[in-house]
Formats: sequence, structure tokens, C-alpha cells
Amino acid sequence: MVQSTRAPLDEVAREVQAYAPKRPLMHEPLAHVAPLTVAAPDLAMPDYVEHRDGATEIGRLSAEAVVREYEATAKEIESMGAELIERARQCEAVTRDALAVTKELRAVADHYREEAKRVFEHIESCSLVVAEARKICGELKDKIAVPVADAAKAKKK
Repeated sequence: MVQSTRAPLDEVAREVQAYAPKRPLMHEPLAHVAPLTVAAPDLAMPDYVEHRDGATEIGRLSAEAVVREYEATAKEIESMGAELIERARQCEAVTRDALAVTKELRAVADHYREEAKRVFEHIESCSLVVAEARKICGELKDKIAVPVADAAKAKKK
């Protein structure tokens, strides 16, 4: 009975090993593992700080590490300022373009107003011509109708 329980456990162990990542054992050499690389900080200390006389080595190293982190952050902040200035330049360019387009839009709007005035005046002049034509036609109709009416009266007599 012990064998029947052990066989499935061995099979489970083999499956786990098949899916588990291969890691070197403690006694195996690490020849196939790539060495870790860590970027060394810039060794130059900023000009605005200076070590005090009597500071311990640990104090000096700690202070240098902290000031380097602050300096790196300050440089990042300055680079953000440079990017902000670039965005401001882009905004200025967009503003200039918008002003130029606004001038063009005003010119187009003025053209539309001139065209509206021209069409307005044309329609009114056509309306005057039509009114004058109706008036003339009415007068002619009245002149033509009178003699016909008189002729009809003359025939009845």
C-alpha cells in the first residue's frame, strides 16, 4: 500500500519539476547566470556642497549619496522646466496660427456680408423692375380695355 501512494506522489513531483523554472542548486556553479549590473552614480559631487572637517567616512558617504539623489531630482525638475518651455513655445505657435486663421475668417465673413448686400440689392432692384412692369401692364390694360368697352357700347346702339 505504501508503494501505491508513493507512485502518484513521485509523478506529481516530476510534473512540478517540469513546470518549475530551472534554478541552480546551491552547490552548482553560476556560470550560466548573467551577472547583475548596477549603474554607478556620478562620482563628482555638486559644487554647492563641501565636506566638513571631522566628518566620519560613513557620514561623508551618506551625505554624498543623499546630495547626489537630490541633485538627480533637481536635474529632472529642470528638465521638466525645459519641456514646459517647449510646450509654451508650441502654444505660442498655435496661438499665432489661430490669430492668422481668425483674420482669414474675418475676411471670409466680410466677403459674405458684401455678397449678401449685393444679392439683397439685386433682389430689390428686380422687385422694383417687376413692380414697374406690373404698373405699366396695368396702365396698358386699362388703356386697351377702355376702347373695347366703348366699342361694345357703340355696337349696341
